[in-house]
Amino acid sequence: MKTVIVIPARYASTRYPGKPLVALNGPDGPKTLIQRSWEAAMAVEGVCGVYVATDDDRIKDAAEAFGAKVIMTPESCANGTERCAAALDGMDEEPDLVVNLQGDAPLTPAWFVSDLITGFENDGEVHVTTPVLRCDLQTYKNFVEDRKHGRVGGTTAVFDAHMNAMYFSKEVIPYVGDDLGEGDEIPVFHHVGVYAYRPSALREYANWPTGPLEALEGLEQLRFMERGLPVRCVEVEGKGRVFWELNNPEDVPRIEKVLNEG
Repeated sequence: MKTVIVIPARYASTRYPGKPLVALNGPDGPKTLIQRSWEAAMAVEGVCGVYVATDDDRIKDAAEAFGAKVIMTPESCANGTERCAAALDGMDEEPDLVVNLQGDAPLTPAWFVSDLITGFENDGEVHVTTPVLRCDLQTYKNFVEDRKHGRVGGTTAVFDAHMNAMYFSKEVIPYVGDDLGEGDEIPVFHHVGVYAYRPSALREYANWPTGPLEALEGLEQLRFMERGLPVRCVEVEGKGRVFWELNNPEDVPRIEKVLNEG
């Protein structure tokens, strides 16, 4: 399958304006969030191209400076999935599969993306896939801590016996109480902000209006589900790696800690 990775990035984030250009300090010095996300995408084997999709000249200039290919997309794109759909028009050739590696996820391991691609190769009926990662105790505590302080951090997912998503939420679901300890298997799955789509699903998505649940949660993937198109969850393994997105300024030290321990 001809697969491309698109990294949607916008400057005017509601929660964290200018987020793609925030510097993250690692053992290799300071690099912007968008560069670290691009480097994570470039580490995935077997893809035909990696693009940064943006509507902002500041992000375009920064991305081209470190060697990224950039596709300019409309400012009207409401989310990363719409931006990936718009990016299709800027490609020289139609791919078989588009991976959306969101520009706030520099800790995404390459095998998360590879596992998504495998999901398509094994099932011709799949239109959209996304990874889920069982929470360890520290990640679960991070979720609970964010919600306790009124912060919207990562997203959790619940799915059926066939791994089709039942719901995604910025709340911590399912509810498990306060009795968890070291060694317990935690029944909460962290939704990893990566998607893979067939181009036909992307184009359908771009023509649908925002759904009520999508608007309430602020989660773009709910639009597929509200229109009856299943989203297949693919459970991935952390393999000892900590995963966390940069959603709020408070996430910067969390991510820098992982970078410097890595």
